[in-house]
Amino acid sequence: MPELTATAGACPAIRAAIAGGAGYVGGELLRLLIGHPLVEVVAATSTRLAGRRIDTVHPNLRGLCDLTFTAPDRLGEADVLLLALPHRQTMDVLPAMLGTAKHIVDLSADFRLRDPAVYAGYYGVPHTAPDLIGAFVPGLPERHRAELKDADLISVPGCMATAGILALGPLAHLLDGPVEIDARSGSSGAGAGAGEANLHAERSGAMRVFAPTSHRHQAEITQETGLAVRMSATGVEAVRGVQLLCHGTLAAGAGEANVRQAYRRAYQDEPFVRVVAKRRGNYRFPEPKILLGSNFCDVGFAVEPQGRRIVVIAALDNLVKGAAGAAVQCLNIRLGWPERLGLEFPGLHPN
Repeated sequence: MPELTATAGACPAIRAAIAGGAGYVGGELLRLLIGHPLVEVVAATSTRLAGRRIDTVHPNLRGLCDLTFTAPDRLGEADVLLLALPHRQTMDVLPAMLGTAKHIVDLSADFRLRDPAVYAGYYGVPHTAPDLIGAFVPGLPERHRAELKDADLISVPGCMATAGILALGPLAHLLDGPVEIDARSGSSGAGAGAGEANLHAERSGAMRVFAPTSHRHQAEITQETGLAVRMSATGVEAVRGVQLLCHGTLAAGAGEANVRQAYRRAYQDEPFVRVVAKRRGNYRFPEPKILLGSNFCDVGFAVEPQGRRIVVIAALDNLVKGAAGAAVQCLNIRLGWPERLGLEFPGLHPN
């Protein structure tokens, strides 16, 4: 695990700007970067809220941030630009932003998929900047750390995709046939402007299947792991958190010991992935509740006795390891800083 150190009293090393700072992911970027000892946040944009104080929208930042939102066309230069803009919009504005910062980290879906035709199939529109797709490095340190050390364009995977890739990636050679994923997500995954379906009166008490087939993150999981994945997703009564149950079949001759060995080999030195597969206890499998606010992804599994059926489980906070925390982790790697810097919060229990 990388050692966590920083130079005492060091001045901020980089100036960071956030495009789309009023949403939930933008708010998490602000929370994490304001607390980062080597980053100075210099701007956060919002079309609708330009001129308003940031802490009126993100009240958890009261007393920590005196900035006001900047109109997008008034965004100046920075060392790093983090894009927390909507899917389908980022690809239209990115080409004009390329000269505004040396490092760009995109948290939308627009540069995650390598094939523009696959993107169009899942997002319903043609990709408007296909020539830039290949320039982005996936923002998943556990699989692309070496590439991230030199990357100036980084695309952070989706929250469910991150959980699915980290859970299934090390086991790809042990699985036989397709994998069925049942994903559950809290309401913040729909964003701050999600509309009527996410009103409290509509969402409270509901377990709403919003993607019974072909959830868009299945394309990212397939792309990264090579597995045939079929995915459905349900909204549950939680604000934060993602949990995936992945149902598969082990290859002939593979068993629980092989699964544990594969996870140990993949994650024994990873600072933010923990293998949680206990025989007893309230939290013997990955549970989003204890991960809220943290940059951890917990993965676990259960193998059917005297059988080949396996259930792989993953959990994370969709706004942190599933978005803003991953972006900060990638930034730390790119700039040669300790990987855990600014991401030390361990989650809460009880909460």
